[in-house]
Amino acid sequence: MNSNQILKTDSIEELANFWDSHDLTDFENQLEEVREPVFEREALISISLQPQEMAKIKEIAKAQGVSYNDLIKQWVAEKMSQV
Repeated sequence: MNSNQILKTDSIEELANFWDSHDLTDFENQLEEVREPVFEREALISISLQPQEMAKIKEIAKAQGVSYNDLIKQWVAEKMSQV
């Protein structure tokens, strides 16, 4: 790859390595303004649960070998697929 060209890849690791060894100012002529979001952010929600409810969710998640966040996302996805 030409060292005067910005690396084109979807790999975060490759991009991180590239920018660890290059300076952005060396590529100013290749930069363009981005006016729209490049990445979609996840929607964050907050719900109130009783301590015993949260404890039970964590217990179920541990038994399934997943994080409680992933378990809750799975439950929501399952419920949405039924609609």
